[in-house]
Amino acid sequence: MTVPATIAHTVQQAQEWLKELRDNANLDDEAAALSTLRAVLHQLRDRLTPEEAVGLGAQLPTILRGIYYEGWRPTRTPERIRSKQKFLDAVTMKLLPRPIAAERAVMDVFSLVAHHCDPGEISQVIGQLPSDIKELWPERARTYRQRMSS
Repeated sequence: MTVPATIAHTVQQAQEWLKELRDNANLDDEAAALSTLRAVLHQLRDRLTPEEAVGLGAQLPTILRGIYYEGWRPTRTPERIRSKQKFLDAVTMKLLPRPIAAERAVMDVFSLVAHHCDPGEISQVIGQLPSDIKELWPERARTYRQRMSS
């Protein structure tokens, strides 16, 4: 059976994202990278308004988009998590049983997403977050709006 080019392309994109995360986060393998990506993206998605969550989802490779939407209940969002520690605690719970440091995982995933997605969209995502969670994003992503308005 021949795999259609569009499917082969999205599989390749997903593999590239997972390998990049594995390498940058010093994870054991792509399975750990997938668990980390899923945990962080789900927590971020659930902290955003449904409209913004969809905007971010549209930026993801098709296969990763499916993982991003897995189990989503838009009527229960956005979660009222207002502190970095509560956000990280929720990520830690989603990472179990993997012993991965949540803050590092979040920063690595946010860096990956900021690297691959439209800076304007990422700026909108960051705009919905409390200031201490915003700090987990790379500086270049956090300052995009300021740089564009000057």
